[in-house]
Amino acid sequence: MEPAEPAPLQATAEAIPLTTLYEDTDLVAIDKPAGMVVHAGAGVHSGTLVNALLHRFGELSGVGGAMRPGIVHRLDRYTSGVLLVAKNDAAHRALAEQFSGRQVRKVYLALVQGEVKTESGRIERPIARDPVHRTRMTARLAEGRAAWSEYRVLRRFVGFTLLEVRIGTGRTHQIRVHLASIKHPVVGDTLYGAVEQPDLGRYFLHAHRIEFQQPSTGEEIVVVSPLAPELEAWLERL
Repeated sequence: MEPAEPAPLQATAEAIPLTTLYEDTDLVAIDKPAGMVVHAGAGVHSGTLVNALLHRFGELSGVGGAMRPGIVHRLDRYTSGVLLVAKNDAAHRALAEQFSGRQVRKVYLALVQGEVKTESGRIERPIARDPVHRTRMTARLAEGRAAWSEYRVLRRFVGFTLLEVRIGTGRTHQIRVHLASIKHPVVGDTLYGAVEQPDLGRYFLHAHRIEFQQPSTGEEIVVVSPLAPELEAWLERL
């Protein structure tokens, strides 16, 4: 008997609640919760943002392929906040062009370990896959993909600093890697050397604001995601 062919991977509509921050005929901005994977892969097939989107909107752009309908950019699983989704192919291509041309302004909020000395700074280090720990990225090698992140201090606490971080490139784990490279890992981010925070259950990184041009009209759109409630509560305790 011939072994059965494995079932092809496909995105399936699932009734999962979603919070919408902005919507028009071309796109929707979703407030992604921490813990939700953007699309299927690496053993995760259900509970994804894509599955929730298919249930809510039916059809999205197909530029990214059947597994990633509408997905123009991504957020790491445990990063919360604003994420743009294209409803049609023309909007997808226009947004992708803005991302690759670095015209999209992305601002994050990150609580880091330790007290950052300067009020602001810029980290410009290439990011590459860690040759030893393949699940990690690193900014310690001379080679890699060019990346820059700028930060400024918003609030100081004993042993912690709340930063606003703006990135001009969108490399895998970029903010987490860059902040760890200056010895201030994101709180709870054990992959990059932070102390485990069992009462947090995630790391403290939130996609707070995104600015871009509406694909059809060229109008400047600004979408803001308020700090996730569990992060707000954690700050209160500090």
